[in-house]
Amino acid sequence: MNIVLIGFMGSGKTSTGRLLAKQLGYRFIDTDNLIEQQNGMTVANIFARKGEEFFRQQETALLKQLNGADNSVIATGGGIVLTGENRLLLRELGEVVYLQTAAAEIIKRLDGDTTRPLLSAADKYEEITRMLEIRQPLYQAAANCITGTFTGHPEKSAERILQLLKIGVK
Repeated sequence: MNIVLIGFMGSGKTSTGRLLAKQLGYRFIDTDNLIEQQNGMTVANIFARKGEEFFRQQETALLKQLNGADNSVIATGGGIVLTGENRLLLRELGEVVYLQTAAAEIIKRLDGDTTRPLLSAADKYEEITRMLEIRQPLYQAAANCITGTFTGHPEKSAERILQLLKIGVK
């Protein structure tokens, strides 16, 4: 079984995912990191040089590559749900958990982060709110379950996910 974490950038998918994988003895996979490795450049550079559409195609191709993976915790990029095919592929990979985080909390977590290519707007709160309005229904549609995140406490988020999925730690 795999656990697939989805949610907006800054929701804690990577930090929570690493903890979950360690607790369960699972492999941790970060889709953005794999795409960076496969393309030899950062996500920001991929967006700048090849565009968002190319990046979204890379996400779909990677999800197909991961089909058949087992005993993994997979942290995805925040926009992976924008493609309908990806939402289906996520469900095929495993139990999909949406880490729901409020816009105000995301702003705090991403303060000073210059690595996010889609957050270049002067009014980041407005931009995040706009993006969340589009993505939230897609996250909800793709998810098997939803949990809020705990500020600065990925271990609490990991614990809650284990409870939701009724999984005991090895």
